[in-house]
Amino acid sequence: MGKRDGKPRGRMSAYAYFVQIHREEHKKKHPNENVVFAEFSKNCAERWKTMSDKEKQRFHQLAEKDKKRYDAEMANYKPPKGEKGGRKRKRAKDPNAPKRALSAFFWFCNDERPRVKAGMQDASIGDVAKELGRRWNAVSAGVKSKYEALAAKDKARYDKEINAYKSKKGKAAPKASPQKGRKAAADSDDDDDDDDDDDDDDDD
Repeated sequence: MGKRDGKPRGRMSAYAYFVQIHREEHKKKHPNENVVFAEFSKNCAERWKTMSDKEKQRFHQLAEKDKKRYDAEMANYKPPKGEKGGRKRKRAKDPNAPKRALSAFFWFCNDERPRVKAGMQDASIGDVAKELGRRWNAVSAGVKSKYEALAAKDKARYDKEINAYKSKKGKAAPKASPQKGRKAAADSDDDDDDDDDDDDDDDD
Protein backbone atom coordinates (compact mmCIF):
# COMPACT_ATOMS: atom_id res chain seq x y z
CA MET A 1 0.00 0.00 0.00
CA GLY A 2 1.09 3.57 -0.61
CA LYS A 3 1.27 6.48 1.75
CA ARG A 4 -1.64 8.70 2.76
CA ASP A 5 -0.83 11.22 0.04
CA GLY A 6 -1.12 8.43 -2.51
CA LYS A 7 2.59 8.25 -3.26
CA PRO A 8 3.71 4.63 -3.86
CA ARG A 9 5.75 2.87 -1.19
CA GLY A 10 9.45 2.80 -2.00
CA ARG A 11 10.86 -0.38 -3.50
CA MET A 12 12.80 -2.86 -1.39
CA SER A 13 16.25 -4.26 -2.14
CA ALA A 14 17.14 -7.94 -2.12
CA TYR A 15 18.99 -7.46 1.17
CA ALA A 16 15.99 -5.70 2.75
CA TYR A 17 13.80 -8.70 1.86
CA PHE A 18 16.39 -11.04 3.35
CA VAL A 19 16.44 -9.10 6.65
CA GLN A 20 12.64 -8.86 6.77
CA ILE A 21 12.08 -12.58 6.16
CA HIS A 22 14.93 -13.56 8.48
CA ARG A 23 13.41 -11.39 11.24
CA GLU A 24 9.96 -12.93 10.76
CA GLU A 25 11.41 -16.46 10.91
CA HIS A 26 13.36 -15.56 14.05
CA LYS A 27 10.19 -14.23 15.73
CA LYS A 28 8.35 -17.47 14.99
CA LYS A 29 11.13 -19.56 16.51
CA HIS A 30 11.71 -17.23 19.49
CA PRO A 31 8.42 -15.34 20.10
CA ASN A 32 9.36 -14.25 23.63
CA GLU A 33 12.89 -13.14 22.88
CA ASN A 34 13.78 -9.44 22.88
CA VAL A 35 15.81 -8.83 19.72
CA VAL A 36 18.78 -6.44 19.94
CA PHE A 37 18.59 -4.74 16.55
CA ALA A 38 22.28 -3.81 16.36
CA GLU A 39 23.35 -7.40 17.01
CA PHE A 40 20.64 -8.83 14.77
CA SER A 41 21.63 -6.51 11.89
CA LYS A 42 25.27 -7.44 12.30
CA ASN A 43 24.41 -11.15 12.11
CA CYS A 44 22.27 -10.56 9.02
CA ALA A 45 25.09 -8.67 7.28
CA GLU A 46 27.58 -11.45 8.06
CA ARG A 47 25.16 -14.14 6.91
CA TRP A 48 24.37 -12.26 3.67
CA LYS A 49 28.06 -11.89 2.91
CA THR A 50 28.64 -15.65 3.05
CA MET A 51 25.54 -16.64 1.05
CA SER A 52 25.95 -18.00 -2.47
CA ASP A 53 24.33 -16.37 -5.52
CA LYS A 54 21.90 -19.28 -5.66
CA GLU A 55 20.79 -18.64 -2.06
CA LYS A 56 20.40 -14.92 -2.78
CA GLN A 57 18.43 -15.53 -5.99
CA ARG A 58 15.11 -15.84 -4.13
CA PHE A 59 15.52 -12.39 -2.60
CA HIS A 60 16.67 -10.82 -5.87
CA GLN A 61 13.50 -12.15 -7.51
CA LEU A 62 11.36 -10.57 -4.79
CA ALA A 63 13.24 -7.28 -5.24
CA GLU A 64 12.77 -7.38 -9.02
CA LYS A 65 9.05 -8.03 -8.60
CA ASP A 66 8.76 -5.13 -6.17
CA LYS A 67 10.69 -2.88 -8.59
CA LYS A 68 8.13 -3.60 -11.31
CA ARG A 69 5.33 -2.85 -8.84
CA TYR A 70 6.97 0.44 -7.86
CA ASP A 71 7.67 1.51 -11.47
CA ALA A 72 4.06 0.76 -12.47
CA GLU A 73 2.65 2.71 -9.51
CA MET A 74 4.97 5.67 -10.09
CA ALA A 75 3.92 5.81 -13.75
CA ASN A 76 0.33 6.46 -12.63
CA TYR A 77 1.22 8.66 -9.68
CA LYS A 78 0.43 12.36 -9.88
CA PRO A 79 1.91 14.61 -7.15
CA PRO A 80 -0.59 16.79 -5.23
CA LYS A 81 -1.14 20.34 -6.49
CA GLY A 82 1.66 22.67 -5.51
CA GLU A 83 4.24 19.91 -5.72
CA LYS A 84 6.38 19.47 -8.81
CA GLY A 85 7.79 15.98 -8.74
CA GLY A 86 7.39 15.99 -4.98
CA ARG A 87 10.57 18.00 -4.43
CA LYS A 88 11.11 21.60 -3.41
CA ARG A 89 13.44 23.79 -5.38
CA LYS A 90 16.75 24.22 -3.56
CA ARG A 91 18.35 27.61 -3.06
CA ALA A 92 21.57 28.09 -5.02
CA LYS A 93 24.64 27.67 -2.83
CA ASP A 94 27.51 30.12 -2.73
CA PRO A 95 30.62 28.15 -3.81
CA ASN A 96 32.76 30.43 -1.61
CA ALA A 97 30.76 29.71 1.54
CA PRO A 98 32.55 27.54 4.17
CA LYS A 99 31.75 23.86 4.34
CA ARG A 100 29.28 23.14 7.15
CA ALA A 101 30.51 21.36 10.27
CA LEU A 102 29.84 17.62 10.52
CA SER A 103 28.11 16.07 13.52
CA ALA A 104 29.64 13.25 15.57
CA PHE A 105 27.36 10.77 13.81
CA PHE A 106 28.57 11.91 10.36
CA TRP A 107 32.19 11.51 11.39
CA PHE A 108 31.33 7.99 12.57
CA CYS A 109 29.62 7.26 9.24
CA ASN A 110 32.69 8.37 7.28
CA ASP A 111 34.74 5.71 9.09
CA GLU A 112 32.11 2.96 9.30
CA ARG A 113 30.39 3.24 5.88
CA PRO A 114 33.10 1.32 3.92
CA ARG A 115 32.83 -1.61 6.38
CA VAL A 116 29.02 -1.62 6.18
CA LYS A 117 29.08 -1.54 2.37
CA ALA A 118 31.59 -4.40 2.29
CA GLY A 119 29.19 -6.58 4.25
CA MET A 120 26.03 -5.39 2.46
CA GLN A 121 27.10 -5.23 -1.17
CA ASP A 122 23.58 -5.50 -2.61
CA ALA A 123 21.95 -3.19 -0.06
CA SER A 124 20.32 0.09 -1.02
CA ILE A 125 21.49 3.48 0.28
CA GLY A 126 18.56 3.47 2.71
CA ASP A 127 19.51 0.06 4.10
CA VAL A 128 23.12 1.18 4.59
CA ALA A 129 21.93 4.33 6.39
CA LYS A 130 19.70 2.28 8.72
CA GLU A 131 22.57 -0.06 9.52
CA LEU A 132 24.86 2.89 10.28
CA GLY A 133 22.22 4.28 12.63
CA ARG A 134 21.94 0.96 14.46
CA ARG A 135 25.71 0.67 14.82
CA TRP A 136 25.97 4.21 16.14
CA ASN A 137 23.37 3.46 18.81
CA ALA A 138 25.27 0.32 19.79
CA VAL A 139 28.79 1.80 20.17
CA SER A 140 30.25 2.56 23.59
CA ALA A 141 30.42 6.01 25.17
CA GLY A 142 34.19 5.94 24.69
CA VAL A 143 33.88 5.49 20.92
CA LYS A 144 31.23 8.21 20.71
CA SER A 145 33.43 10.66 22.65
CA LYS A 146 36.11 10.28 19.95
CA TYR A 147 33.69 11.41 17.24
CA GLU A 148 32.18 14.11 19.45
CA ALA A 149 35.69 15.57 19.82
CA LEU A 150 36.07 15.58 16.02
CA ALA A 151 32.68 17.29 15.69
CA ALA A 152 33.64 19.97 18.25
CA LYS A 153 36.90 20.67 16.41
CA ASP A 154 35.07 20.90 13.08
CA LYS A 155 32.46 23.25 14.57
CA ALA A 156 35.20 25.59 15.81
CA ARG A 157 36.69 25.55 12.29
CA TYR A 158 33.31 26.36 10.75
CA ASP A 159 32.54 29.18 13.22
CA LYS A 160 35.89 30.81 12.43
CA GLU A 161 35.45 30.48 8.66
CA ILE A 162 31.81 31.63 8.58
CA ASN A 163 32.66 34.78 10.59
CA ALA A 164 35.47 35.61 8.16
CA TYR A 165 33.17 34.88 5.21
CA LYS A 166 30.38 37.14 6.52
CA SER A 167 32.88 39.91 7.29
CA LYS A 168 34.34 39.73 3.79
CA LYS A 169 30.89 39.63 2.23
CA GLY A 170 29.78 42.68 4.23
CA LYS A 171 32.78 44.71 3.01
CA ALA A 172 32.00 44.03 -0.64
CA ALA A 173 31.06 47.21 -2.54
CA PRO A 174 27.28 47.61 -3.03
CA LYS A 175 26.00 47.45 -6.57
CA ALA A 176 24.57 50.58 -8.21
CA SER A 177 20.81 50.77 -7.92
CA PRO A 178 18.68 50.52 -11.08
CA GLN A 179 17.46 54.11 -10.48
CA LYS A 180 20.99 55.48 -10.51
CA GLY A 181 21.69 53.50 -13.64
CA ARG A 182 18.67 54.98 -15.38
CA LYS A 183 19.66 58.52 -14.29
CA ALA A 184 23.16 58.06 -15.67
CA ALA A 185 21.71 56.85 -18.96
CA ALA A 186 19.37 59.86 -19.08
CA ASP A 187 22.26 62.27 -18.45
CA SER A 188 24.15 60.59 -21.26
CA ASP A 189 21.19 61.07 -23.59
CA ASP A 190 21.04 64.77 -22.65
CA ASP A 191 24.69 65.15 -23.52
CA ASP A 192 24.02 63.51 -26.88
CA ASP A 193 21.17 65.95 -27.52
CA ASP A 194 23.48 68.90 -26.73
CA ASP A 195 26.00 67.50 -29.18
CA ASP A 196 23.28 67.28 -31.83
CA ASP A 197 22.32 70.93 -31.18
CA ASP A 198 25.95 71.97 -31.60
CA ASP A 199 26.09 70.10 -34.86
CA ASP A 200 22.96 71.96 -36.05
CA ASP A 201 24.55 75.30 -35.10
CA ASP A 202 27.64 74.41 -37.10
CA ASP A 203 25.49 73.66 -40.15
CA ASP A 204 24.09 77.22 -39.96
